[in-house]
Amino acid sequence: MSALKNLRGRVAWVFEEDDYDIDLIVGVRNIKITDLQELAGLVLADQAPGFAATVQRGDLLVGGRNFGYGHPHYPAMRAMRHLGIAGVVAESFSPGFFRGEISMGFPLVTCPGILAAARRGDLLEVDWAAQQVQLPALDRSLPIEPLGAAERGTLEAGGLIPYLKARLARATAPTGAPHD
Repeated sequence: MSALKNLRGRVAWVFEEDDYDIDLIVGVRNIKITDLQELAGLVLADQAPGFAATVQRGDLLVGGRNFGYGHPHYPAMRAMRHLGIAGVVAESFSPGFFRGEISMGFPLVTCPGILAAARRGDLLEVDWAAQQVQLPALDRSLPIEPLGAAERGTLEAGGLIPYLKARLARATAPTGAPHD
C-alpha cells in the first residue's frame, strides 16, 4: 500500500448548512440518472447554473456539520468525482455517507472550524502526516480528526475492495517456506 497522498486544491463550493442532504447536489429528481456526463452537468445546477464548468481537477468541497445527511445515495458524489473533485473537508459527516465514500476510496476530512475559515476559491492543503488543513492565503492551519487504521488503509488502497484483497493476500501468504 502507498502512503496517503496529500490534497491540494481550490474550494469549489461551500455547503454552509448543517445536515446537508447529498441528493440535493444533483436534485432528487435526477438520482436515477446513470450517465455520468449527464449527471455531472446537473451538479449544483439549481444553486449555481454552470457550476460544473468551473470545477478544476483537484478542487475540494467544504461542508458543515453532518455533511451527507440523508440516504447514502451515490450519484451526487460520483458526479462530483467525475468533474474532478478530489475530496471533502467538513465540520463532520453523516456516518452512512462517511462509510460509503471512504469505501469508494474518496477522501473525507473532518476539520472542526473549516466552515468559518474557508471561502469559495480559497486554496486548501490537507496534510495527512501533520493532521491539519492549511489555508495558505490566511497563513492559518486547522487540526483534522485522525482517520482510523481501516479508514486510512482503505483510502491508501483506493477503496474497500482493493483494501480487503490486500489484507486477504497478506493473511494467506506463506510466512516461511522451507528451502530444498
